[in-house]
Amino acid sequence: MFTIKIANLTVKINNKYSFSEDLCKNYLSKSNHYDFEVSATEEQIEKEMQDSNYQYSIDYCESICLYRNLCEKMIPYNRFLFHASVVELDGVCYAFAAQSGTGKSTHTSLWLKHFKDKARIINGDKPILELQENQVITYGTPWCGKEGININTSSKLKSICFLERGETNEIRKLEETEIIDRIIHQVILPTNPELVIQLLDMINILIKTIPCYLLKCNISEEAVEIAYQGMKEEI
Repeated sequence: MFTIKIANLTVKINNKYSFSEDLCKNYLSKSNHYDFEVSATEEQIEKEMQDSNYQYSIDYCESICLYRNLCEKMIPYNRFLFHASVVELDGVCYAFAAQSGTGKSTHTSLWLKHFKDKARIINGDKPILELQENQVITYGTPWCGKEGININTSSKLKSICFLERGETNEIRKLEETEIIDRIIHQVILPTNPELVIQLLDMINILIKTIPCYLLKCNISEEAVEIAYQGMKEEI
């Protein structure tokens, strides 16, 4: 077992395998006090392995179960997982979400190429969002996708951008009625009905607080510039 500081909360991890502790090495905490603790049951780990057709090792599957349970326990703290790749630029961050295989990691890597050392990726796949008064804070986590890109930091979320492939690059702001279904596909719905209600309430606040966009794009730096210009002026 070990303790981590993640999303400004201290969490005790009751793990069986060493993989998870090594994964969280940049988030370890020496505190004896924690906000809550998590563990993964043998049934959860076995189901994770079955769902992946036993493609992944048992210790890796435990880490996924631990994170899923951790994110569920964060909901009462006004925090939840949002499946996206998050880029920070000019002191604020932009979250890019898309269906698997659309190319969100490729797109965010182009931000680093285009803006060079002015930009950085906080998390490549599974950041945590915290709802605060009139703003949303994005946190890096050690669970971050196959590229393994993450920074143990936080940043104010400026915009969410949903990506779709296109031959040309164009961006538009989404209406509230267009957003809910897209966001639901990027979160993990908890098993507890009360937590589902809390999460849906947070999603409703998120939609009203953070502007969301649809970017149809190809793999080019022009797509980066069009996305940036389309989102940066939003207050």
